[in-house]
Amino acid sequence: MLSRNVDGLSGWQLLVAGLTLSNLGLAAPVEDSPRQYLLAGLDLPPKYSKKLKSPYTPGFKDPYDHAVDAIGEKLDPLPFRNGIGASVLGPWNYERSRQSPDMVRPPSTDHGSVNNMRWSFADSHIRIEEGGWTRQTTARELGSSVELASVNMRLGEGVIRELHWHKEAEWAYVLDGRVRVTAIDYEGGNFMDDLKKGDLWYFPSGVPHSLQGLGENGTEFLLIFDDGNFSEESTFILSDWLAHTPKSVIAKNFNLAPEVFAHLPEGEKYIFQGSQPGSIDDEKPTGKGVKKSKYNFVHRMLEQEPHLTSGGEVRITDSKNFPISKTVAAAHVTIQPGALREMHWHPNADEWSFFLKGRARITIFAAEGTARTFNYVPGDVGIVPRNMGHFVENIGDEPIEMLEVFRADEFRDFSLFQWMGETPKKMVVDHLFKDDPENGEIFWNKVKSAEKDEVTLPDSENEAETKQREL
Repeated sequence: MLSRNVDGLSGWQLLVAGLTLSNLGLAAPVEDSPRQYLLAGLDLPPKYSKKLKSPYTPGFKDPYDHAVDAIGEKLDPLPFRNGIGASVLGPWNYERSRQSPDMVRPPSTDHGSVNNMRWSFADSHIRIEEGGWTRQTTARELGSSVELASVNMRLGEGVIRELHWHKEAEWAYVLDGRVRVTAIDYEGGNFMDDLKKGDLWYFPSGVPHSLQGLGENGTEFLLIFDDGNFSEESTFILSDWLAHTPKSVIAKNFNLAPEVFAHLPEGEKYIFQGSQPGSIDDEKPTGKGVKKSKYNFVHRMLEQEPHLTSGGEVRITDSKNFPISKTVAAAHVTIQPGALREMHWHPNADEWSFFLKGRARITIFAAEGTARTFNYVPGDVGIVPRNMGHFVENIGDEPIEMLEVFRADEFRDFSLFQWMGETPKKMVVDHLFKDDPENGEIFWNKVKSAEKDEVTLPDSENEAETKQREL
């Protein structure tokens, strides 16, 4: 693997330049070397650059602001765009710049000030416990995450997230492994179920529950809470409550001698190694007053029949098909390479996104002439405030898999494509193509069907035409 030298040139740049020199049979002096040209922020002369093509050079021109996959193409982004910019002389975080190429070289359409809308769970503090860990992304980590907060938790085999409840409602997506959930409902009904990757659970505010890792590898999941200021440290925990209640009161409550409670935990257990559970039938309570809950707190999201689009697929889970989930709606979206989660906006809630796979760029239009582009990789959280226009573009070579989560009872969005097709032709053309009727006709013929395509893949003939124009 080629490494970057101390002067800021990537190994591949020096290697390609060196091979070119070798092929030419030249031994360039220091003052006329590819290293010196690149350090000075200059284009390489033809004798050096014959095999070296990078969009991050002063002479590279792209009037259409195409995406660049800096990770996939092993490029080091630099702040050059369409003939302006300069090289970097000071300290530089190369890994960060590859993950956020559109921060280093923003599209020419970006303008003004927009709050930060990206956070990586890799930057969240991890709390390590017996057999597991947890980390969170809230409004404290990501100031724009005002409606929802999140916790990423790992439980090993048999490891328990102890009995607890929250002020906030809890929605969860199983990232991997298997997990058992237990709860009681508002009417005292008992609930137990085992979940796998792609399954959800939802516990309304105040509903007491527990979680336990199953199988050889346990589980990992993403928790969402319907308040951006949520803190995992503010959870109501069984052992913590009893540790702060007089034992005489505990004894009276359970009608037992105080000595029975002499060895209760002295504080919260939080996450701890438990016994390996048996099947649900073996473990379910059977006491005289036990009754089964009439509510379903879980949903098999990935078992839903997907809505297929030209560039991917979408599964939507909200109160329509998961009735108990009154405050959280979500979509699981797959975006194929080259495809686009179409230009749209959400009228009823901020979008809180979590990227499971792939590499993406999102430009957020915030009105008043302001827009900013952010990049996302697996493990990243993204925010788009309600009503702000945006898209999600796959800039990598593998499908994007992402969750769109909302503090709402129903998933809602407006499609720009559909809006144009549902608007009178003259109105559209007068707005966008007043002085260009020929292209106005081309545009109208494309959008007049008003067919919504949530994840759209450009027509191959249009792709070919675009490439031809670029050449």
